[in-house]
Amino acid sequence: MDDPDVPTYASLAPANPTIVNGMATVDLPALSVSDAGMSNNGQLGIAAQSPLSSHDVASPQTPASLSDIKSDSYSDVDKSTMIAVIQFLKRGNLKVTEDILRKECGFFEPVDVTDASGALGEEGEVLAAYKSDGHPAEYLDAFKALSAFVEKSLDAYKYEVGTVLYPVLVHMYLELIYNGHRTEALELLTTCSGSMEAHHAEDLRSISLVTTRAQMSGQPLLHTLLSGHYTCRMSRDSLAHLKRFLADRNAGPVPRIIQDRLYIDLVDGQPRNKKQVLAAQGGITGEAPRSANKTKIFYGLLKEPELQSVINEEEEAEEDLDKPKKKKSKKDTLQKNKKNDPNAPPPNRIPLPELRDQDKVERTRIYRDSLKRVTLSRDALPSICFYSFVNASNTCVRGSVCSVDMSDDSSVLAFGSSESTVSVHSITPAKLKTMKPADQLADIDKDSEDVLVRMLDDRSGETQRNMTGHSGPVTAVSVSPDRALLASAGQDSTVRIWSLQTWTCVVVLRGHIYPVWSVRFSPHGYYLVSGGHDKTARLWTTDQHLPLRIFAGHYSDVDAVEFHPNSNYVATGSSDRSVRVWDCSNGACVRILTGHKGTVSVVNFSPCGRYLASGGCDAQIVVWDMANQGSPLASLSGHTDTVHTLAFSREGTILASGSMDCTVKVWDFTKVTEEGRDEEVNSSFSPLEDKSLLLASFPTKATPVLALHFTRRNVLLAAGPFNA
Repeated sequence: MDDPDVPTYASLAPANPTIVNGMATVDLPALSVSDAGMSNNGQLGIAAQSPLSSHDVASPQTPASLSDIKSDSYSDVDKSTMIAVIQFLKRGNLKVTEDILRKECGFFEPVDVTDASGALGEEGEVLAAYKSDGHPAEYLDAFKALSAFVEKSLDAYKYEVGTVLYPVLVHMYLELIYNGHRTEALELLTTCSGSMEAHHAEDLRSISLVTTRAQMSGQPLLHTLLSGHYTCRMSRDSLAHLKRFLADRNAGPVPRIIQDRLYIDLVDGQPRNKKQVLAAQGGITGEAPRSANKTKIFYGLLKEPELQSVINEEEEAEEDLDKPKKKKSKKDTLQKNKKNDPNAPPPNRIPLPELRDQDKVERTRIYRDSLKRVTLSRDALPSICFYSFVNASNTCVRGSVCSVDMSDDSSVLAFGSSESTVSVHSITPAKLKTMKPADQLADIDKDSEDVLVRMLDDRSGETQRNMTGHSGPVTAVSVSPDRALLASAGQDSTVRIWSLQTWTCVVVLRGHIYPVWSVRFSPHGYYLVSGGHDKTARLWTTDQHLPLRIFAGHYSDVDAVEFHPNSNYVATGSSDRSVRVWDCSNGACVRILTGHKGTVSVVNFSPCGRYLASGGCDAQIVVWDMANQGSPLASLSGHTDTVHTLAFSREGTILASGSMDCTVKVWDFTKVTEEGRDEEVNSSFSPLEDKSLLLASFPTKATPVLALHFTRRNVLLAAGPFNA
């Protein structure tokens, strides 16, 4: 019998691998089994009780693949599998399900949860098992034959069929290691890894460190590869070409691994060329299945509120009325913005806060600034104002400044440091004031129009304020749209919300169990989202300390989060080199986007809501079209280091990017959308790669760019720590 303390691998197909492995992948000890529900694309979408929605969760189902097992015909592997499944049910106190399973399978032997003499230690590992089939020396010859077949194939089929090489090589290596053939495994990897694409090099180096069966347990990358199928997208002609090769070799490791470990996503149309295949590769588990991106997305913007009466009142109070024609222009523009967007979600799809009087006044300011806004284009580039943090390179690679954010009205700049401090700096002549003492607040007339102004102490004005509360570096900060609150995320696994009136921490949001890398407020306020090392993103509100949604599905850290302009969706970027879009109303994953070759470090929606831009450690920027199933519109190359921040101009004609290579680049986003708007979605669509899309590049002396922000009049603000 195999050693029970290490994972065992055989060619058993899991009865329900998504649920078992999904729960094993994400460590959520606070949630019970009834809290987990499967989304329509097979990903795990977990929704805690909230006012947004409520749904029923079915009881655990009996594995169908075990229903025909009889007690008198168990093999050693079948018996071990049955014991492992029953141990899993016992740990979850699922007595009814255990009784049903025993009755249907005719298995009535006693099973101890702590017994490991004949069972496999982890149920998630036993459901992804290997077996040895043939002499170990045949593996190298079999892979060379597969490589030669791909190389000799016609160009029409070569690049799609070639996507199977990497997963076949990895599973061949792991199968040899598991069965104790270390020498043959290392020879296979050393000989054949050089022919793999460059973006696989890092994963192959990690896999090469596993040289014994005992080392196979506890490896996150191996767990991801073994818990699901690697997806390869092919046309019908390419698949038929591959099948002819496999038919000639119906025995051996290659046909078995392709059958057991790969998922061929069959698509109609012509086979893709090399450029098109590489544009979709990069994910740890291969390309995203097309079925995962068929859910309709309401990418339109919500209807603007009624503000004409507020504007008219302010206009009547103005003394200078020398330009009566301007009033008509404002009204016409306002009515245009109030038209219903056919792609917008229903107004009541998720609860949104009602506009207060002060919010309406702020909206009128936004509207007035938009009338004075400079329309940016290829011939009218933005002016840039750069804020450099000096003496900020004392403690960490990026300097002591770890994160930066600016308010929507461009009045304050917030940053978090590696010394656990959150700082807010005024970048306008207005000072940062604190609230008056309680005895003085009692004398203020609460019904006065300027009550919020009277609450602040004029004598307390300062240009910068510091707030301390985290017990680790502050990795992300976000200012709320109304400038009343600030959210911060830290390596202490907490998200904190600070009041920008009392300058104190008002709530600590605990839920993540590892460091939190990103946090972002919703454009409508009230909601905020965070992502961290526990592979999840969590949706919070400012009036509750428990998350409304837990977005689970990524295979590695969630490094970047961003709200859609209509606040109904959240985009996440991960170290698993994929971008996902989640529905806030039900927690489901509605888009899985692959194409980056490194960690996705930033995501940002366009002002119209239709397009999503993402940047990563591969120094690439990819633009995705949410209306066309998340198809890639363009791949923007020009940076030489990690793309850390992205910002759209207010009208969406310009995209600015900031990188760790100490440059700010400006891209022609109008041309991107014009090229891709009328394209039909098909398997042969190729993302735009045009050097003319880069309009300008602005280098700094030695300052990596951590934040970019367009003001309401389209002045580009940038910030970063100066590294002398």
